[in-house]
Amino acid sequence: MARAAAVVPSVSGPVDRPQPEPSDGPALRSAGQDAPDDDAAPGARSEERRQTRERRRLRAAVLVLVSVVLLGAVPLFFGIRTLSRDPVFDNLDQLGVPAWAAAKTVDDVSGSRWCLLDCRLRERTVTSEKAPKETAQVYEDALRRDGWQPWKVSRCPEQQTKGSYTCWRRDELTLDLWVREPTCVPPPVDGEPAVVPSGDPSAAATECTGSLVSVKVRNAIDDERTRPQPTTDPSLTGEDPFPTVSADPLGEPTPSPS
Repeated sequence: MARAAAVVPSVSGPVDRPQPEPSDGPALRSAGQDAPDDDAAPGARSEERRQTRERRRLRAAVLVLVSVVLLGAVPLFFGIRTLSRDPVFDNLDQLGVPAWAAAKTVDDVSGSRWCLLDCRLRERTVTSEKAPKETAQVYEDALRRDGWQPWKVSRCPEQQTKGSYTCWRRDELTLDLWVREPTCVPPPVDGEPAVVPSGDPSAAATECTGSLVSVKVRNAIDDERTRPQPTTDPSLTGEDPFPTVSADPLGEPTPSPS
């Protein structure tokens, strides 16, 4: 009995607990312990990729903005140019007449291009250095090359004029070409009124040479000469005020009863 009591340990003394054996895996980190550099590297690479994507998006947005500006600026430029400059004058500039036939050009325009109230009227006055006959031939040849056709119509000109006056048509436009001798005015003298030009050619100054060209372009729908003109045919003007009276306007006499 004494030997059995020696073997059984006393429950009142300290009891030794078994310690856990160390494992081969990484030790657990505490809450305040910093992560090693190997774990922080993936986060840095992710932030770099995000910044790269943002730079690419910004570059693409800049390219799109520049493209829109360029594509919109070019049509806007030509649109403003078209509105400010009548294309008919550009066409007249391309007639290809010699330089001496267009020594000085003055353009004037009136009315609306879209015929809102009054249709557009284009007028050009050109000074030529050569005689009217040669100048008129040069302009007529240039108009034919540009597709204009001679237009034989009454009221061309509307009143008798000196020089060469011809009318032309192309598409929706009509053109009047008037080439004549220039009206020469002597230079004014100090203290004296300007001299009114005389109709006598001999009264013109000796240095006054060349010719004057006037071009008038209108829309065909606004040109009265394209509309039906009134006629003087008596059969279309109503009843004849002096009808022919037959011998017996009442016809045969009615026989009286016997």
